[in-house]
Amino acid sequence: MSAARPSPGGAPRALVRIARDLSRAIGGLTFGPPVTHVYNPLDYAWEPHRRYLERYGAGRRRALLLGMNPGPFGMAQTGVPFGDVVLVRDWLGITGRVLRPQNEHPRRPVLGFDCPRREISGSRLWGWARDTFGEPERFFEDFFVHNYCPLSFMESSGRNRTPDHLPRDEREALFAICDKALARVVDCLEPDRLVGIGRFAESRARIVAAGGALKVGHLPHPSPASPAANRDWARRATRALGRAGRRASLSHGS
Repeated sequence: MSAARPSPGGAPRALVRIARDLSRAIGGLTFGPPVTHVYNPLDYAWEPHRRYLERYGAGRRRALLLGMNPGPFGMAQTGVPFGDVVLVRDWLGITGRVLRPQNEHPRRPVLGFDCPRREISGSRLWGWARDTFGEPERFFEDFFVHNYCPLSFMESSGRNRTPDHLPRDEREALFAICDKALARVVDCLEPDRLVGIGRFAESRARIVAAGGALKVGHLPHPSPASPAANRDWARRATRALGRAGRRASLSHGS
């Protein structure tokens, strides 16, 4: 990784370029059954995603929190990782035009900031950040949240399919592009630690960080599908990030 620290204005511009390059690269991929619909919020929700990068992407971070891919009521609606509509709009202060994706699934419409559904994973993650740090600027002094893969995959029923369950050839082509983009984000933000939110994200973090000095940690995924996440996820997150050397930043945590 580069030893030069990005300037406050340079980091957001670099992150915007990385996101643009990533969107173009994954646009050339094809996916077959059981996937029938693929959403790319870096395309149709580019405006709020760019605003997220420009507003909160400046400067070096102590920890980069890495998610897996967009949820149907989170980043798929708002363009922001773990992007619960209410917290993205009211706490992060991010809004923007969201278009309709091509080949939209009738059971998973993209309504942007008019989406009435809450993203539980995003409510837990950003709600914890709000309750712990108060203001988003305080959270982003030390942390940044990024999704490893920007695509959302759906089956004909509307069921979500995660990237790790794609066929091997599709997986390998996708992961090669996402690994490269993640390495560029790490190089841009120069975090001390890369923290995977969930085991999949942790596994990709370890691959990208292999052979370097970057430390890799794990944070339980806040999905309601995880039994552990349904038992006081905020306290678990505080403990996990404390083990990752972040206890001093959690001034309001328990």
